[in-house]
Amino acid sequence: MAIYVTRPGDSLYDIATRYLRNPADWTRLARINHVSAPRRLQPGTSLRVPVALLRQDHLSARVIATSGPAGHAFGNGPLLPLVVGGTLVEGDRVQTGQNGFATLELADGSHLVIPPGASLDLATLRETALTGATDRVVNLHSGQVNTEVTHATRKDDRFQIRSPSVVAGVRGTSFRVNYDGDKGSTAVEVLEGAVGVDAAPHGSAASVAPAPGMPLAASTQLVAARHGSLTLAGGAVGGPVALLDAPDLRNPAKVQDDETVAFDLAPTTGAHSYRVQVGRDAGLLDLIGDAHSDGPHIEVGALADGTYFARFSAIDENGLEGMPSTYAFQRRRVSLGASAGRVEGTRDYAFRWFVDQRRAGSTRFRFVLATSSDLRAPLVDRTDITDGEAVVSDLPKGVYYWTVIAEQFEGGRYFQKASPVQSFRLDW
Repeated sequence: MAIYVTRPGDSLYDIATRYLRNPADWTRLARINHVSAPRRLQPGTSLRVPVALLRQDHLSARVIATSGPAGHAFGNGPLLPLVVGGTLVEGDRVQTGQNGFATLELADGSHLVIPPGASLDLATLRETALTGATDRVVNLHSGQVNTEVTHATRKDDRFQIRSPSVVAGVRGTSFRVNYDGDKGSTAVEVLEGAVGVDAAPHGSAASVAPAPGMPLAASTQLVAARHGSLTLAGGAVGGPVALLDAPDLRNPAKVQDDETVAFDLAPTTGAHSYRVQVGRDAGLLDLIGDAHSDGPHIEVGALADGTYFARFSAIDENGLEGMPSTYAFQRRRVSLGASAGRVEGTRDYAFRWFVDQRRAGSTRFRFVLATSSDLRAPLVDRTDITDGEAVVSDLPKGVYYWTVIAEQFEGGRYFQKASPVQSFRLDW
């Protein structure tokens, strides 16, 4: 039962029209509350209202970020591209392709972050009249969904992610659900809070999804923070397993100036593979990259210049993804080419270089020439060169090593890029 406290001018007809699915059910309210004068209710009277009679209003979800191939369709309709600012409703299907990402925001501020290769339905998005309780159910058909759920404020609030094998129910937490259709297995990984995991209604285990309002403790398995659960096809709900620790990034201050963005992680004990996700924001709601690697060296690919955020995790032998670590990094592509050769008819040796012309005007150069590959005792160390050439005269016979360093200062930050150390031999 829900309780409604009457206000001046209320009648059972008005209350039924405002809150009930069927206004004609005012007669049931009259019987339950022993009301003999439905048109004249005393203000301040507490009326009992069966929750089953209350109207459920539809909620919506908003697309706040998308990248790459990501579409939606209502029911079995054709897929249409997701558009930032667009609205999705109960019954909508969302699908991401290779290198496709989407992030949805629900009415209460909860987020669904959908990486590549996922398919899900917004099965239920509703709010109950009078009580304000929300009911949100997502059916995950394939792939993964990362979820950040705001804490429930009412005992009847429900948030569930359902795969073909399990139901994961929460009352406010951060967790991931990954359904592998080929294996029929579902992984649930809890980062914060707790998640109740039950077998899907058609699964082999005895328990099913908890009803709205049922405490998480009534679930088949309660998975706490920093733990995961792996349920195999045809098996019982998997027990809690400790997740691997978040990996550390080596050289986190490195400017990503090579053609390919790549990271080196400190090896994590128990890791069989690693994952990195790249986004434009610190919360990684606006994802643009997702890569896996068997080892701690992991490549993302080419990115435009800018500031990004990378989230790393280690994956154990069972495929459970561990705790994440997030780092900001600067991407600044500096294309630097260099060559050297004798000036015809002279004893001069000329060194030439070039950089990406988009920034050539804001670049200064440093030229270093030495007789050892470590360049520790340079014969020449010229700085603040504005053009792309240096000429050295009267070098004696021997082997020489050199490099040129492009230096840029922009936006209050200093950037530099050195060419590979090159060598040459003079025999004259």
